[in-house]
Amino acid sequence: MTISVLLADDDSALRLVLQQAFAREAFQVRATATLSALVKWAKEGEGDVIVSDVYLGDDCLFDVLPSLRLARPDLPVIVMSGQNHVLTALSAAETGAYEYLPKPFDLDRLIAATRRATIGKPDAKTRAAQNAAERDARLPLIGRSAAMQEVYRVLSRVAGTDLNVVVEGETGVGKQRIARAIHDHSRRRERPFTRLGLAGADGDVVNALVRQSHDVLAENGSVLLDDVGEATPSGQAALQRILEDGALGKARIIATSAIPLEAHPDTFRRDLFYRLAQVTLRAPPLRERREDIPDLARALLVHAARQGLPERALDQAGADALSAHDWPGNVRELENVLRRLAVLRPETLISLRDIEMELAAQRRAAAVGPLQEMSFEDLIAKRLAQEYANGLPDNLYDTALATFERPLLALALKATDGSQIRAAAILGINRNTLRKKMQLLGLGTARQD
Repeated sequence: MTISVLLADDDSALRLVLQQAFAREAFQVRATATLSALVKWAKEGEGDVIVSDVYLGDDCLFDVLPSLRLARPDLPVIVMSGQNHVLTALSAAETGAYEYLPKPFDLDRLIAATRRATIGKPDAKTRAAQNAAERDARLPLIGRSAAMQEVYRVLSRVAGTDLNVVVEGETGVGKQRIARAIHDHSRRRERPFTRLGLAGADGDVVNALVRQSHDVLAENGSVLLDDVGEATPSGQAALQRILEDGALGKARIIATSAIPLEAHPDTFRRDLFYRLAQVTLRAPPLRERREDIPDLARALLVHAARQGLPERALDQAGADALSAHDWPGNVRELENVLRRLAVLRPETLISLRDIEMELAAQRRAAAVGPLQEMSFEDLIAKRLAQEYANGLPDNLYDTALATFERPLLALALKATDGSQIRAAAILGINRNTLRKKMQLLGLGTARQD
């Protein structure tokens, strides 16, 4: 298929260079120096892609991009600009440009961007899935798996009651969304839904939160005790007293916890648990409902677009790759990955390659991140535990010390260019001791100054 390019630049020399470059790649080019001609051609249905400078005479491309997107929503626009500052780049993003290239730029990069802009558009199957995602995005919860059917079953039974509910599940599974769905489908739906964040909250914090929310709580809506399992012992005690005293009024209580409260009697008060958990609802992690991930991912992309991010679709191979991933951070992690891809990848269609690159980058960051955050002592302790996981040798002290001493002495000798005197001074030992250790550890003799 021949790619048709609408090219606009008021620099005749550059326009000619670009025309020739596109022609060498067998692109069909129609070029102009004016914004009016560019807009006219585009609105008449010409071109597969626009390549244009920001300023054409006194006219600014950004002024017409919104109307162009309405007329030709699938027409990608590549913006070139000699005014290479952050406002130009931000304006390009805000007006929906496919790609922004500051001048001067590499011609190969422009050609590659132009080619990318015209391929990888959603096919009929992908468009149908995206249309379904538009409908799913209006739902409070998404998923047709057996695990989610159990959530819906319990939710439907408790929503119309005034029973207190504890929603348990790993971090990022969407416990707050489930709590909100319970409220929105209850008799209290027209009354306030108030969240009190209790992670790390002690008694003073719990009392302060309740005081601050007194007026709202008096309206007898629903109160979400978020992360109640992470409240401190004094926070739990204060919450128990508040519930006994009726300080929450007649509000319906919905609590969330990342830990199963009943399974941790040593860290969570039994009396508080029985008061809160008249019904317990478990929110499943993503790895237990992999078949929901494609629909969920597409709906999350719709949500992102409604919040101002670029509109993106997901091809089937990419959806399959998402389903195969374990997602330790659950829905929250999936959403973060998709939002990064929507912002950083210029293509309309998120592909398998995009997904693989993003997940690989995540794995690299996860491998490096914990090491950077660990103290030197903790790092050594972790390595020792790994090294001797199958049992400790009789000569553990000498073996471990030799393993540590060899790189330590080598580091000091390297830093001093092999000087034994200077290396010994850095290490805080005398030169004879250093020489003996070097011989024992097989470090050679280095130079003796």
